[in-house]
Amino acid sequence: MAEITAAAVKALRDLTDLPMMDCKKALVEAEGDQDKAVAILREQVGKVMLKRADNTTSEGRIVVKFNDDHTKAVMIEMQCESEPVSRSEDFLGFVDLCAEQLLNGPGASSPEELMEQTPAGKDASLKEIYEEMVNKIREKIVLSRIAIIEDKGTVNGYIHHDGKTGVLFAATGDDADLELLRDVGMHIAALSPAATNIEDLDEAIVQAERERLTEEAKASGKPENIVDKIVDGQMKKWYAEDAKVLAFQPFAKDDSKSVKQALAEKGLIASTFERWVIGG
Repeated sequence: MAEITAAAVKALRDLTDLPMMDCKKALVEAEGDQDKAVAILREQVGKVMLKRADNTTSEGRIVVKFNDDHTKAVMIEMQCESEPVSRSEDFLGFVDLCAEQLLNGPGASSPEELMEQTPAGKDASLKEIYEEMVNKIREKIVLSRIAIIEDKGTVNGYIHHDGKTGVLFAATGDDADLELLRDVGMHIAALSPAATNIEDLDEAIVQAERERLTEEAKASGKPENIVDKIVDGQMKKWYAEDAKVLAFQPFAKDDSKSVKQALAEKGLIASTFERWVIGG
């Protein structure tokens, strides 16, 4: 059996940033071959994830990033088991690296596709970097969701101070106000709309509600010539409160106007949004 020196163990420790005992065991198994020892250590990530497969990942971080002119934005959700890990330098650095790659790389349609990519200036793929991190932290970590918003106008976002709620919001118009878009993002984070505009709702459900309100107005004896106006007013309330359409909700920053009205003052129309909560 090859002699495993303290210097060899330290060299592997410096290379992998993994515990000394793990490095020594890997070197023993690899008969002193450092490259084989590194491969053995990488294989351990599967054992860690298998052992912790049933553990709950209720902590983590949501990150958003934008290109320079805010015409493209990305959002990723990285989950972990504990709050201290969600604040650790290794975890936060990896989350940021994934978001940068999603924004500036070739794009990805799934977390798995993103993880196979190698960021510019790196010798390892995101998956390989992830495996090293999991081996070091020894906790279940999952890249659970990714999103890209592009070609939807100007996009801005909002991240809650704890990093567990994130929003991307896009609007079309000639002169986008990034501060207003961020304010609408905060509104979305707080009030959790279900749709952006009326057009996003099921047409049959909208029609059924309008017919119900029309029948109620007629049954109450309201004059025929004002029934439509009454129903229109009731529908606006229904859009805001029951259907939870963003455009019709009272704007959180100034509830004397709707979100649609606040945007219209700046020549903007809401186009889409994404709202995530860790584990949600």
